[in-house]
Amino acid sequence: MDGLSQRLSTLGGVITPYRIDILQGNVVVREQVEALQPGMSRQQVQAILGTPLVASIFHADRWDYVFTYQRQGQPVQRRVVTVWFEGDRMVRVQTDGELPTEREFVASLQVRRPSGEAPPLQASDEQLQAAQAAGPKAPAADAPAANPATPPAAASYPPLEAR
Repeated sequence: MDGLSQRLSTLGGVITPYRIDILQGNVVVREQVEALQPGMSRQQVQAILGTPLVASIFHADRWDYVFTYQRQGQPVQRRVVTVWFEGDRMVRVQTDGELPTEREFVASLQVRRPSGEAPPLQASDEQLQAAQAAGPKAPAADAPAANPATPPAAASYPPLEAR
């Protein structure tokens, strides 16, 4: 998104619309991959990593675990772990980069809100005096004066309960 449309969509950068975090696929952390050993059965691999996101009949000897995490204001995280089999036994595992530990992954999920002072919820004396000095707005000359003490003219309302 270019700079102008980004500023317009966020009201000049002051207010940003809320966007939910999008988590897709299998979260695979370093400890899980380290637990895998060549020669493990498909069931053992699935018990450690979970059901693969991609298990194609055209590539029956390969399982792909794909994970993406998208959070507003942060780059998209994408990781791929591929497990190869010969028959029913695992032969190797490949990752697309350094996997985080479980602790590192959980820490990355923590919402980091900017810390700062909360705005005052009470008007200062100067603000009150300025508001009083401005006074109430006079009604327009052609507007009818409303008297809050008189009820509206013969309004008919349905009963609140059935009779």
